[in-house]
Amino acid sequence: MTTYTTTHSTPHAAATDDIAPAPPPRRTGRWIEEWHPEDPDFWEGGGRQVARRNLIWSIFAEHLGFSVWLIWSVSSAFLLAQGFSFTPQQLFLLVAVPNLVGSLLRLPYTFAVPKFGGRNWTVVSALLLLVPTLLFATFVQRPETPYWVFVLIAATAGFGGGNFASSMANINFFYPAAKKGAALGLNAAGGNLGVALIQLLLPVLVGGAGIFGLVQASESGIALQRAAWVYAGLALLAAAGAYLFMDNLSSAVSSPREQLKVLAHRQTWVMSFLYIGTFGSFIGYSAAMPLLIKLNFWVPEPAPLGTGVYFAYYAFLGAAVGSVTRPFGGWLADRWGGARVTLAAFFGLAAFTLAVLWTLSQLTPNPTADPGIATDNQSWFGWFLGFFLCIFGCAGIGNGSTYKMIPAIFRHEAERATTPGTTARTAAVQAATRQASAAIGVIGAVGAIGGFVIPLAFSAPWVGDPMAATRGAFTVFTGFYLVCAGVTWVVYLRRRATATSLASASI
Repeated sequence: MTTYTTTHSTPHAAATDDIAPAPPPRRTGRWIEEWHPEDPDFWEGGGRQVARRNLIWSIFAEHLGFSVWLIWSVSSAFLLAQGFSFTPQQLFLLVAVPNLVGSLLRLPYTFAVPKFGGRNWTVVSALLLLVPTLLFATFVQRPETPYWVFVLIAATAGFGGGNFASSMANINFFYPAAKKGAALGLNAAGGNLGVALIQLLLPVLVGGAGIFGLVQASESGIALQRAAWVYAGLALLAAAGAYLFMDNLSSAVSSPREQLKVLAHRQTWVMSFLYIGTFGSFIGYSAAMPLLIKLNFWVPEPAPLGTGVYFAYYAFLGAAVGSVTRPFGGWLADRWGGARVTLAAFFGLAAFTLAVLWTLSQLTPNPTADPGIATDNQSWFGWFLGFFLCIFGCAGIGNGSTYKMIPAIFRHEAERATTPGTTARTAAVQAATRQASAAIGVIGAVGAIGGFVIPLAFSAPWVGDPMAATRGAFTVFTGFYLVCAGVTWVVYLRRRATATSLASASI
């Protein structure tokens, strides 16, 4: 009998004789020195409870990270009311910059988990959210602030985007292979819901909108800094919760050189490409949707309510749908195989993107404050919103299914190369888990780049005709989704490749 031990009290559980010996203690603190989730006795004897506790606090911290990451997606639409004179192109750039920085930070955030420990890094990453929130709270009260300062402040919101990679890499170590799809799906969905919640609550917190008749819009004007103060306080709560209730795993050890080996793995880049189509769509559309609604379906005259569709009432719906469907995509992948579900998701993305493009072709460009144009366009808003929510649903399902595929791919390769029930198999599976966690960071980083490209495609500073740019962007996106569907079929589902491919039922 062996036990897993930490420097604090944890349950004991049995482990099989062929489990490799646990590494020696490395540091003081909440370190679990033995962790064997694939052993049923270990898992049922206490491992499940420990994993669940870490998952809960991981979800909370990641949720706040996503909220801060996307704080500019909805606050940018209120800047004009605060006295700033930014153009639509400048506002779209403010929305896009955090996504670029967040995508670049995902790789070092992934490496931080085995370097410092998942619990320790969760504390640090939560405290880093104080930088964008406190800067936001300070400068949104100063209309004289130059635009370039706001670009830099928006860039710091990328700290929240990096949280996703470290959180997913950490939770991947805690769960057995058969439960990774659901666990990673829940973890990711909890984070993704941060996008929906910030887009729903920020207008209410700042006094820009009511909610379901329970809260009324402020009559004293908009105060954007309120939202930043609230999320700064929640970041402190997340750091405290992680410090008190999360754990580090000594088995989650890997050098940056070992982790970077996944860059030479063909499957890392195939999955990165597919993840641009799923998560890149989710985060990019989430960032751009509030401004798309405002610029095409609403004008500020007559004041104070304006004419047309007020973005604050609908902006959160897309992110909410994409978040809720993400664990559903993981569940479908556990049942039917990740590749099959991913293929269906891409076909859905292509079809509903064409439908959104059709609705946009019915709109009158809205470059002025003419209430008549907003009224005409408003009649098409229901179709636009319905088809857009279907896009978010397909993206969410695809996010869940692709993240189920990643650990399954690396585990499948490890099992093909070893004999069941041997020490070599156990060591290979553990190495595959570390590789999968590193791959999650790389894939998440590449996929998040879509969140930078999509807002710029709609209205970059160099775009002269935003409506034409938006229609052209949706046309290109449709073609990209079809290419992603083709790659999924060729690499993972093509029948003549089954002898050597990874298209097993679990992938």
